[in-house]
Amino acid sequence: MLKIYLYLGFLCFSCLLKKNFWMGQNLMFFLMFLMIFMFKLDFSFVNLSYCFGIDVMSYGLILLTLWICSLMILASSFVLYKNFFLMMVYLLTFFLVLTFSSMNLFLFYLFFEMSIIPTLLLILGWGYQPERLQAGIYLLFYTMFGSLPLLLGVFYLMINMGSLSLVMIMNFSFMQFFLYMSFIFAFLVKMPMFFVHLWLPKAHVEAPVSGSMILAGILLKLGGYGILRVIAMFQKLGLSLNFILVSTSLFGGVLVSLICLRQVDLKSLVAYSSVAHMGLVLGGIMTLNFWGVEGAYMMMIAHGLCSSGLFCLVNLLYERVGSRSLLLNKGMLNFLPSLAIWWFLLCSCNMAAPPSINLMSEIMLLNSLVSWSWLSILCLSLMSFFSAAYSLYLYSYSQHGQMFSGIFSFLTISCSEFLLLFLHWVPINLLILKCDVIVNWL
Repeated sequence: MLKIYLYLGFLCFSCLLKKNFWMGQNLMFFLMFLMIFMFKLDFSFVNLSYCFGIDVMSYGLILLTLWICSLMILASSFVLYKNFFLMMVYLLTFFLVLTFSSMNLFLFYLFFEMSIIPTLLLILGWGYQPERLQAGIYLLFYTMFGSLPLLLGVFYLMINMGSLSLVMIMNFSFMQFFLYMSFIFAFLVKMPMFFVHLWLPKAHVEAPVSGSMILAGILLKLGGYGILRVIAMFQKLGLSLNFILVSTSLFGGVLVSLICLRQVDLKSLVAYSSVAHMGLVLGGIMTLNFWGVEGAYMMMIAHGLCSSGLFCLVNLLYERVGSRSLLLNKGMLNFLPSLAIWWFLLCSCNMAAPPSINLMSEIMLLNSLVSWSWLSILCLSLMSFFSAAYSLYLYSYSQHGQMFSGIFSFLTISCSEFLLLFLHWVPINLLILKCDVIVNWL
């Protein structure tokens, strides 16, 4: 793993060069392909160094990180202070890759927290409205408040166990309620679970397109990844306590889906849909059965690509119309007919239409939750229905209807923007051909 870290470290220094924006993006894609070729699909930890190593779960999320961060650069060709922007993207990539490959709980916590700093700087430095300061403070304090009990829990484990190695700790079972809450709560805030989700819509709406892409694509997945890593320690305790989290996430998913149907801000609608999808992921993990855990991991990858693509589409309209309001962004089928197909494709992926891996993950999560309790059918059916409803609402309201008379002319879509949307959509629909890699990581 050291060669990957050195590569990313030297990329940070390359920001000192002038006019290296596209070279930086190409080097990120090159690192992505290096990762693809250097890893053999083994079900144990490989590429081991002192405290770092990857298994199939880490590997999939590291590839997703590199892919989304490369596309962030492609989506941000018009940003100011390009070198400083590249530095933030590289640092964020570096911390996320370190987080996903940590095999020591304290190092995991350290890099988990460090990933907030570049995200905060992206929101404060390149956000759009003056409210970005408030959104940044929301993000910082929600996450820090949730993570401090995790740090205490890590120290408690070190004192009592003498080791923080993930491989060793996963073989033990703990029955302390406060330890369970201290470990799980930090990840619930990061996912975010309903009731602790208020930082997410604010951060999304105020963030630049690159900030929204990394928030939806990767940072929400840190919560799911953390729970998947530590839930093995609390299996016995989880059997008696997880019903609270499952019922909260399912009920919250229905409420958030209803909130989506009354949004007039395009970005806010996509952000709230992320909360609904993450509720389904959390419910799947907390059932503690095989299909739930596998389906949750698959939905994390599917949602990361799909949600990031939708934020890119919203940004394309925002750059041209100057507003994200659904009241102004109407009748876009007349202005940008070539963009309508991408709206259709990504909205259909968002509502889990075939052949996307969203569909496969949703089927696995439905099976898992229904086998856990028949009562969950009610919430699941409502969530599935409203998921299709707000995706169709987003598509039909933005593409059809009477055009806003204030729009006279603007730039058409460039080839690089089509490439950006294509690179979001293709992995979602091609991964279904190789889904055994995603499914068999346990």
